[in-house]
Amino acid sequence: SLSRIMGVNGETVHKSSSGWSPVYTLDDIAVMSIDFLLSSEEDAVIWRGAKKNGMIKEFLCSVDWGDLDYLIIDTPPGTSDEHLAIVSLFKQSKVNGAVIVTTPQEVALSDVRKEISFCRKLKIPMIGLVENMASYTCTKCQTKSQIFPATSGEVQHLQLLRIIPYFCSLPLDPLVGRSGDNGLSVLSEAPAAGISAGYRTLVEQVVEFCKPK
Repeated sequence: SLSRIMGVNGETVHKSSSGWSPVYTLDDIAVMSIDFLLSSEEDAVIWRGAKKNGMIKEFLCSVDWGDLDYLIIDTPPGTSDEHLAIVSLFKQSKVNGAVIVTTPQEVALSDVRKEISFCRKLKIPMIGLVENMASYTCTKCQTKSQIFPATSGEVQHLQLLRIIPYFCSLPLDPLVGRSGDNGLSVLSEAPAAGISAGYRTLVEQVVEFCKPK
């Protein structure tokens, strides 16, 4: 789905003497996804751990990324082979940190607690916690609803214990779904929207964290 969200659906990557060439969206954002290697959008990727880890290594070590300001890796929820493979490959260069994303309900937060434990054990800095789809505001009556109501207050609890910085709370906004389906950035499509302000806050905090100390 990454290729569709980034507006490069249907593109392919090419291999040269310098490695895989990523697909560029805009002038300065390079994208690499398994989508680009599949013959059809409907193809399923059914791989065991060793093959998945091999492809992660290819993406990190064999792609001609050029000079990067940031390398952002979107990982699946929880803790798995993918996370271990990434950490292992970054042993020498080190990872700046992890942004942990959750939704308010307890089912999602149980995964977050495991991710926090994973980061602590492997000494990965935790950049911050983002609460996604925290609320929905009706566009007609402006009533705010909690679609995924919090049952334990755990997000605030983690913040108060200073286990992980609490970055921001992002609303559930149909603009995000529409923009993603059309490969457009919600920041450029609706710069004045509340969700765009939340994204800008998140980006600013990550950039600040990653500045050389």
